[in-house]
Order: sequence, then C-alpha cells, then structure tokens
Amino acid sequence: MARKRQSGRTRSNRLGSFCLILQALISIIFMIVVVLLDMLPGNYLALVAMILVFLWCIAFTSQAVRKKRGTAGKIYSLVMVCVLAFGTYNIAEANNMLSMITGGNTRVDKMAVAVLADNPAETIEDAIDYDFGVQFQQGGDNIQTAVTNLQEELGTTLNVTECESVQDQAQALMDGEVDAVIYNEAYTELMDDAVEGFSDNSRIIYEMSIETELDLGGGSDTSLTNKPFTVYISGIDTYGEVTETSRSDVNIIAVVNPTTHQILLITTPRDSYVPLYGPSSQIPTYSQGSMDKLTHAGVYGIETSMATLGELYHTEINYYVRLNFTSLIDIVDILGGIDVDSEYAFTTGDESGAVVEVQKGSNHFDGEEALAFCRERHNLEDGDNQRGKNQQAVITGMLKKVISPTMLLRAGTIMNQVSKDVEMNVTQPQLNALIRNQLRTNAQWTIQSVALEGEGGQDYCYSASSQLLYVMYPDETSLQEIIDLANVVEEGGTLAGGESLN
Repeated sequence: MARKRQSGRTRSNRLGSFCLILQALISIIFMIVVVLLDMLPGNYLALVAMILVFLWCIAFTSQAVRKKRGTAGKIYSLVMVCVLAFGTYNIAEANNMLSMITGGNTRVDKMAVAVLADNPAETIEDAIDYDFGVQFQQGGDNIQTAVTNLQEELGTTLNVTECESVQDQAQALMDGEVDAVIYNEAYTELMDDAVEGFSDNSRIIYEMSIETELDLGGGSDTSLTNKPFTVYISGIDTYGEVTETSRSDVNIIAVVNPTTHQILLITTPRDSYVPLYGPSSQIPTYSQGSMDKLTHAGVYGIETSMATLGELYHTEINYYVRLNFTSLIDIVDILGGIDVDSEYAFTTGDESGAVVEVQKGSNHFDGEEALAFCRERHNLEDGDNQRGKNQQAVITGMLKKVISPTMLLRAGTIMNQVSKDVEMNVTQPQLNALIRNQLRTNAQWTIQSVALEGEGGQDYCYSASSQLLYVMYPDETSLQEIIDLANVVEEGGTLAGGESLN
C-alpha cells in the first residue's frame, strides 16, 4: 500500500515539475515576443517580467502544498500555459499585421482594357487585332507599361491610336473611332463626368496591376520623437482596396511637434482649385503647376497629393496615412465608440450611410454613425467646408481615445483588425517609438483644427480640360493664416486656440 502511495506521489511530482517547466518556457517565449514587439518602455517591460515571475511563483507554491498532491497548482499552471500561449500567438500576429500596414512606399495602379458593352470580345485575346485608344499626357508611364506588358503577353505589336486626354479616349470609344481603350481605372470618374454613360455602356475585358516604388524622402531611420513632422491623411470615399490609386475625398494634414506636443490639423476641401505638382511620370514637366481640383491629384498617386499640398502650404510632407470607409467604421468600433463635438445640430441623409440625429455639442458615435457624420454635406449650410471640419472632429475624437495608455497597449490588436483597410509609409520602428515614448511620458497633447476657406465658382481643370467644373477658390488670407500656424508648430511654439487631447 505504501509503495502505491509512493508511486502515485512520484508520478504527481513529475507531472507538477513538467507543468512548472512548461509554464517557465512559455513565459520566457511570451517575454521575448513582447520585447521584440519593441513597443513598451523599460518600466513596462520590467512590470511584465515581474508579473510573469509572480505567476510562476504562485504555481510553484500551490504545487508545494501536499494537500491533494498539489492538483490545484497543476491545473492553475496548465491554465496559465494556455493563456500565455494564446497571448503570445496574438501578440506575434498583431506584430505581423502591423508590419503589413507600415512602410507602404508603393503605389498600385489598376490598368484596364475596355470595349463597348455590345462588343463580342470576351478576353484580351479576342481583341488582339483591335485598334486601341491610349493617351500619354496623364500618367503616361503607366499607360506605356501597360501597352508593353500587353504586347509581350500577346506576342504582337498592338495597333494604337493616341488621344489627347482620358476624356477624348472615352469619347473615341463611344463614337466607334477605336475598338478598345487602355486606361487607368482611377480615371473612370473623370471619363464618366466627361462622357455620360461611359461606364454603363462599356465593359472591361482585361485588368492588370502596376506597382511603383515611391521615394517620398521621409527616411525609415528618421526619428519621429524629437523633430517636427507632417503627415498627410487621405480618405478614400469607397469600400475598396486602400492601396489602389483613386481620388481622395478627405485631405487633412497633421503638423506634429513631438517635443512640444502640439498638433495642427489642416483640412483642405476636395474642390479647392490649386496648382498641381507631382512626379514627371504622372504629370509632365510642362504641366507642373497646372490648376486643378485637389481631389483630382489623387488619381495621379498619393505622392502627387502630397506634393500639391506641400507647395500650397509651404511645408514638406514626407509621411501619409491612407484609409477608406471600412477602416473608419472598424477603428471607431474597436475603440468602443468616440465622443465628437459638432458645431451644428443636423440629420444625416441615407446617402451618408446611416440616418443620424446629430446634436449640437457632444455626441457619442459608433463606427457607422461616425462615418455618416463624416460623409454628410447636403444637409449642412456650408456643405463641403463644414464636412471637412466634421472630419477633423472625428479624428480629434479618435486621437483622444487612442492616446490613453490602455488603448496604446492595444495598438497591435487595433492594427490587426484594420490591416486591409489602412496603409501608411511610417515604418514600424518609427510607429513603435512614438507609442513607446507616449507610454513612457504620458505627455499632455494640444490639438487645433483649421480649414482652408474660399468661394465657389466654375473653372477649367487640368484633369478635365474641356469642361467647366465646380471649384473652390482658396481665400489668400485664410491660406496665409494656416501657413503661419504651421510655422508656429514647426518652430516649437504653442497653439493658442488648441484643446487638450488628454
């Protein structure tokens, strides 16, 4: 009988030792993953290490108790192993997702070949002998690449007819002057605006994606914790892929000084009539400075929007964050909703995605409500200008929620949820350093929002040279005031009209 008790005790001790060793190993792995995440300051890392040691000591002590051979301690240890293994996996996965959305210095242009809707061609091979309409004035390098790739794939030289603009391309196809057109899908709305029914009466038979590496000059090793920097926040008015080139309907510049903890948000209405600047591969040298609506800059790549806004406000913009409607809904919901201040009481329409009764003053929005608040313009007296201010209010509400230590510690989880809907060229080490610095200092931030003002009118635009389009002429006084405020932040001054984020 004594031998049986001794044998049972030995097996129990071995199982207990195994559980303790396993918990110790998974604790070490968990700690290594947390350190490699490179997001926590030293004092937080020390706290995590102490908690892990404390949890292991509880397991050891509970198993040392002879009552019931330390069964409770073994169960506790196995539970901790499962919890730590789950945590390790999720942290590693979040870190992987974070790496996917950061450092995004790539532009993706989706090129298409379209024919009339009643054309018999079903594939590009069916159109091998067609006459293809092309234009090289806008984004000509991409068109040339598309033509070259098609010729290599088909093993023949294509018959091409050169048009002066994307609008002329669309008209040539509708009039039967060409059998097909090769164009950048980002220009589809421009073609629809110029030729009524273009999309409805045409059909895409072939698509290809062209990736271009961008050199925006920010530098992956540039510190964002001790020098002022400027970020372009671009919002795409779609639910599609965030990496694809398209119009930008939200155009906000964040001027950030990490040493004085000042943030200036500058909204520029999408219809602002501004000089267009960008890489020569998208806009020929002789066309640099041509007047256009700001939203059209986006169809030539995010680098064109950044260069255009940089010239307008006399500042260098090296970083961007790009998001679409899906990401806004997801982020706000993950944050548990946000509190947003509205200047006016109004009701959003169905076209905004949801009917929301907005109160003057403070409102608590979930993701869908925040999106409707951002999109609404028809029920606002100042239309698109007020919509821009509302978008700033939502960003402010999100920053107030995100900047808390609790939410900063969940940054990886948040990024994991929105990895397909957000893109930025800020690198992961740069973002980690910002989060780590805020956790370490718990700095008090001040934010101020301003919007470029102006008057509406009609004018010709570079992207639609044959049409009179609605534009907003920027007010020079408003523009200069914004430039002066940006200089205050960059030079280490304090924003007199700012509000606290903390």
